[in-house]
Amino acid sequence: MPTLTTAKPQPLNFPLTAVVGQEAIKLALLLAAVDAQLGGVAIAGRRGTAKSVMARGIHSLLPPIEIIKDSFCNCDPTRPEEWDDLIRERYQNSENIPTEIVPAPFVQIPLGVTEDRLLGSVDVEESVKQGQPVFQPGLLAKAHRGVLYIDEINLLDDQIANQLLTVLSEGRNQIEREGISFQHPCRPILIATYNPEEGQLRQHLLDRIAILLSADGVLNLDQRLQAVDEVIKYANSPEQFIGQYREETDDLKTQIILAREWLKEVNITTEQITYLVEEAIRGGVEGHRAELFAVRVAKAAAALEGRNVISPEDLRKAVELAIVPRSTTIDLPPEEQQQPPPPPPPEPPQDESEPDQDEQEDEEDKDEPEQEPPGIPEEFVFDAEGVILDPSVLYFAQMAQRQGKSGARSTIFSDDRGRYVKPMLPRGKVRRIAVDATLRAAAPYQKARRLRHPARKVIVEQGDLRSKRLARKAGALIVFVVDASGSMALNRMQSAKGAVLRLLTEAYENRDQVALIPFRGDRADVLLPPTRSIALARGRLERLPCGGGSPLAHGLTQAVHVGTNAKMSGDIGQVVIVAITDGRGNIPLARSLGETIPEGEKPDVKAELLEIAGKIRALGMQLLVIDTESKFVSTGFAKEIAKQAGGKYYHLPKATDKAIAAMTKGAISDLR
Repeated sequence: MPTLTTAKPQPLNFPLTAVVGQEAIKLALLLAAVDAQLGGVAIAGRRGTAKSVMARGIHSLLPPIEIIKDSFCNCDPTRPEEWDDLIRERYQNSENIPTEIVPAPFVQIPLGVTEDRLLGSVDVEESVKQGQPVFQPGLLAKAHRGVLYIDEINLLDDQIANQLLTVLSEGRNQIEREGISFQHPCRPILIATYNPEEGQLRQHLLDRIAILLSADGVLNLDQRLQAVDEVIKYANSPEQFIGQYREETDDLKTQIILAREWLKEVNITTEQITYLVEEAIRGGVEGHRAELFAVRVAKAAAALEGRNVISPEDLRKAVELAIVPRSTTIDLPPEEQQQPPPPPPPEPPQDESEPDQDEQEDEEDKDEPEQEPPGIPEEFVFDAEGVILDPSVLYFAQMAQRQGKSGARSTIFSDDRGRYVKPMLPRGKVRRIAVDATLRAAAPYQKARRLRHPARKVIVEQGDLRSKRLARKAGALIVFVVDASGSMALNRMQSAKGAVLRLLTEAYENRDQVALIPFRGDRADVLLPPTRSIALARGRLERLPCGGGSPLAHGLTQAVHVGTNAKMSGDIGQVVIVAITDGRGNIPLARSLGETIPEGEKPDVKAELLEIAGKIRALGMQLLVIDTESKFVSTGFAKEIAKQAGGKYYHLPKATDKAIAAMTKGAISDLR
């Protein structure tokens, strides 16, 4: 017989039903409440769009849960296959399992959370007492069967975010560290929110979350007035305000409970799955997660309506919530193709003595049994070219597409500088000791060690030492390699100069550095070494040599040397080489380096350039080639160099500084 525990008073959250607008988000949260394994909901939006309010509002609708008494991870007594190791050892062969009823947990992950706090670690105090490693649960254990809320997920540490989503995908947290081997279930409802203005979210993370939505919809005047009025009423008297929505809230609570039971009976046909797969293909969706998430969304939508048969409307909801945000084509069809449908033919006059045809059909329908609705929608959301057919879905798709196009800055790990992210087994001399992890490693052995050394309270041996793994954000180095030979040299150099100054204005915030290497005559020289100083750049860029041959091979070689040295300094994570050239290199590398070329031997400059491009690719550097060749008959060699380096190629005979800067930033974003 389960016992009802005396829980802390529940917070007076703003009711979900009182939120004005945001119907798609409210529906997504209800679907996630019905199916905890749906895959989570990510909500993007600017400040003041009720993201956090809705996340807490759905928690207030969750029913209490029955757990095994004293279970730290809220183990379900009816699902022994999900029990943690401790509960399984205690009650595996027991018939009388004590249980209790508790509110569904709500756990928020703070931005500065450590790996130990998130996943769990050694309980030092208990380990010292018992003389063996004792597991201390983390936040993921407490969130099982409740809500796991991550505010500003885009600012969460990359490694922490990856570990978190891995555990949620598997539904289980396996800890193997510091003498601990332990596992526990972890199936919470994931709700993540973020403001794109404060930093984008990596596409890798967005792809792992089922439903992606934007809260930046525009409310009309009446809706904004209503929203202000609701907030004022709530601020004046939260209890009274919540009471006004109690009936609607109770109805939703009952609906969620019933939907969870209906969900067990909902089936989806092969034809319906085929429809979802075809929509994903039409939308140009990569991978298969979209279809898998869409299947769960459709089943949850049917269960929420109290049905065990999936309707066409359920499939359409699944496409809009799980497939449309992942589509790569979101343009409307051309206006000239959107012809209005032809008018219906005129109805023939009817004889009053004859019964109306509709009445005859109605009478016939009475004799026939009612047919089930069609299993799939009559129309696709996407057309054959991947264009969204329904204009009402377009804004929703565009807002979702704006999120997550660039990832986080690259991270440099070291043992001397940066933020402490996790402990590690030391390799060689320990430069910075991770005191917390060292004590956890030593804790289980204190009893035995004190028998040997009674005078000492805490005994730490060499094998207990753990070192700190430190991480810091790294910027990018952008190396401009500019052809300063020929008649187009002046235009190229002016565009490159403008691009350098444009990028330097953002360099301080992003930790980026810029370098400039013009090549002319027989060699290339580093005119502007890696810097973030605008003043230094202005002074150096005033001297722009032009004319002579085109030693492209030496220019690219110099760029590789500059990039390699910058990465060795430890402050640069990525190197982007921007080559502004027509690809017509005509000076061999040996001549640029002052080496003697044997008489009668003609160096293969093209082969040299392709070899250098291959080295750029092997070193993990990004090559962006901006082809300024304007002749009618193009050699196409600049494009071949970019292909060999695995980089990007643009043909811009009149490249402006603005265009070059934009393309360079795009190349950097693709690396992150």
